[in-house]
Amino acid sequence: MTLHLDLLRHGETECGGGLRGSLDDALTEHGWRQMHAAVLEGGPWQQVVTSPLQRCALFAEALAGRMGLPLAVEPDLQELHFGAWEGRSAAELMVTDEAGLGRFWADPYGFTPPDGEPVDDFRRRVLSAVGRLHRLYAGQRTLLVSHGGVMRLLLAQARGLPREQLLQVEVANGALFSLRVEADGRLSEPT
Repeated sequence: MTLHLDLLRHGETECGGGLRGSLDDALTEHGWRQMHAAVLEGGPWQQVVTSPLQRCALFAEALAGRMGLPLAVEPDLQELHFGAWEGRSAAELMVTDEAGLGRFWADPYGFTPPDGEPVDDFRRRVLSAVGRLHRLYAGQRTLLVSHGGVMRLLLAQARGLPREQLLQVEVANGALFSLRVEADGRLSEPT
């Protein structure tokens, strides 16, 4: 059976852009509006699953409560940990670690930010969590409230992109995408 997984990225955060990673900053009012607008035409869902970070979890909790849906928190679907780069913008890193940033953008699997989580470990963590969601919710439609990195990874996998193109997948704040997850772990976008 197929799991229909709708992916919602959190909205704008109080600390702005940059590599947020495991930082737990809150949504702005605009960020809340972005997420509300994204789900207006979505669903119907049988449950909501969220990253534990508040920029995802607070909206997911409010939405699940309003819609009378069960809510599950999935720690393995939180953002990539960027180590020493957490909270820093690409512009800042161009000044302090231009070579590292260039290597990361060219091949995120081949270069890990200092003290960060290797993208291959992140990939295993995220795909394992999606496999658990399939076992729990196959045949249903689930809303996953998560992060840009998680969504890029899943969309790149569904689109069959080479690993070097991971960071070229565009996922705006408040973006909503749909995926089909099969029992064998295969991901695809509905046509």
